[in-house]
Amino acid sequence: MITEAALLESRSLRSGMSHRTDVLDKVKALVLMPDGVHASTQLVADYFEVSEPAVNNLFHRHREELQSCGLRILRGSDLQEYKDFKMKSFPESYPQPRSSLALWPRRAILCTGMLLRDSAVAQRVRTYLLDAEESTRRTRPSSGSPWSPGGRHYSLDQHVEDIVTATAERVLTPVMGELTQLNQRMAAQNEVVGAMSIRLADVQADVAGIRGDMAELREDVRADVGELRTEVSELRRDLTRHRHNPGRGGRGR
Repeated sequence: MITEAALLESRSLRSGMSHRTDVLDKVKALVLMPDGVHASTQLVADYFEVSEPAVNNLFHRHREELQSCGLRILRGSDLQEYKDFKMKSFPESYPQPRSSLALWPRRAILCTGMLLRDSAVAQRVRTYLLDAEESTRRTRPSSGSPWSPGGRHYSLDQHVEDIVTATAERVLTPVMGELTQLNQRMAAQNEVVGAMSIRLADVQADVAGIRGDMAELREDVRADVGELRTEVSELRRDLTRHRHNPGRGGRGR
């Protein structure tokens, strides 16, 4: 029977259980970044209810093992590309990195749970893993069979299963990440199109208002022209009367 102490000390034991990432959600709800694939260092610390420096210290002690589980540190052009897309599309959802950013996939988070000593959540993760492993051992065929844990067929079968699991995770995780990014780009484009539609509707409303104002102005001009014509006609009549009936000023005596 595998003990918790053995799991804490043996990298090979941890490697053999690194595919059981489903344990994380069974122990506690795991919050990931909007890409649905990675967690930040702060999110990992929150999950295990420890400080961020505690997670950083663990990373420095077990860097190679964690990176073999998919942990990536973005720097330089990779970080800039990540910031250009992720930060602009989801400024409220992603941490604001300075010179580097750690991306933790589920395998690396599970590995952290098998390494952290001063975390009640990590202890529950280890307990769940060991219980699941013991339950699996009990359901396998009895010792002496070629299919038993020590048999040649079991070893080959388990080896194939481990390869398939690791390959599927390595291949599917980037694909899922790309699909998530594509969905995010489409959502951002839909927001732009929606904003343009609203703006176009506003412009159409403004044009309709201008047309209404022009129609009113046209009516006002017509009314003013009509009044001017009336006044001109009256002036002409007055002038005609004046010509036919000139005034008598200067003649009477």
